[in-house]
Amino acid sequence: MSKVTERFFRYISVDTQSSEESDTFPSTDKQFRLCRMLADEMKEMGVSNVRMDEEHCYVYGEIPANTDTDRTLGFISHMDTAPGPSGDASNARIVENYDGSVIRLNDEVCLDPAEFPDMKKYVGQDLIVTDGVSLLGADDKAGVTEIMSMAERLLNDPSIRHGKIALGFTPDEEIGCGTDHFDVPGFGVECAYTVDGGPIGEIEYENFNAATAFITITGKEIHPGEAKGKMINAARIAGEFDSILPQEMRPEYTEGYDGFFHLTKLVGGVTSAEMQYLVRDHDAALFQKKKDLLKIAADLINAKYGNVLKLEIKDAYRNMRELVEPHMYLIDDAKAAFKACGVEPRVIAIRGGTDGAQLSYKGLPCPNLSTGGHNFHSNQEYIPVQSLEKMVDVLVEIARVK
Repeated sequence: MSKVTERFFRYISVDTQSSEESDTFPSTDKQFRLCRMLADEMKEMGVSNVRMDEEHCYVYGEIPANTDTDRTLGFISHMDTAPGPSGDASNARIVENYDGSVIRLNDEVCLDPAEFPDMKKYVGQDLIVTDGVSLLGADDKAGVTEIMSMAERLLNDPSIRHGKIALGFTPDEEIGCGTDHFDVPGFGVECAYTVDGGPIGEIEYENFNAATAFITITGKEIHPGEAKGKMINAARIAGEFDSILPQEMRPEYTEGYDGFFHLTKLVGGVTSAEMQYLVRDHDAALFQKKKDLLKIAADLINAKYGNVLKLEIKDAYRNMRELVEPHMYLIDDAKAAFKACGVEPRVIAIRGGTDGAQLSYKGLPCPNLSTGGHNFHSNQEYIPVQSLEKMVDVLVEIARVK
């Protein structure tokens, strides 16, 4: 096992799952374990100015420039894994020399190339897979591994000329809070990359504009035998509200630049109901139209039933494109680095968001790079060893002053 792969296995053995139900920051104390581990490792390898936010669970470090340049650059990944399947990846394993067949993860779950055709690209390579129960945690411990391995290589090989390099690792990205307390001024660089993407070669500087809609419906209970003209069934109104929104704008019918309404919560009965939607679109005007459509649907329901529905829309993050475009050298440098390492770059739009989107609006333009992982947020997550290791080469090439 290579040192990079060993590092990855060490990190994924630490459960750092964040929680949407928590009202603390970070949302789970267990994220501190990896945070402290990274701080200790950075100090051991010689990273300068290593500092840990003991209250908020961030860790930062710097590699001073070793050549005469004004160029500064940051690399950022998040330490938490997504809520959902277990975050304990201690049973992950390597399938060596993958032969293109179905990989059985346990008695009930498998990785089938008929379902995941990208697996065929990795025939002959070594795949790190889950036990079919937990997340693997490549999102984003692969990014953490790649950044730490890049840092170690830069520190151990002074022939690689580079400017000041800043390292940052964040908590709670998976629940949308990863940058809430990020020290942008203290990070001390002009621009950065998040390393939090999927299959190797991806470069992303467009993401969704995002909001969450919270809906509460108040019904009126009465004996069903006497209900005519009197009962107001909150659960049925919830279904009626959902039917007003265009079906073709549901996630299961969209791709590419298509936006959507994603119903993530629906609970209730006759007297009350609650709904929650994720609202997404890359285009700002179309994003606003989606929010307007929610308001129109709410007005229709209230006109019909008498102010029974309350709607609250909270914006989460915005498309970073407009803030990255003045720094397109970041994209050009990433393309060149992938090519220099024998990987074909692909510039795509994120159908989601990253810490980089919010950091861009905090004054740190921050496009996103691949990690090499697949099937994030799933117990069928996997990453090729060769992609994990190749991404270290790519990050070193990006850091290098030509």
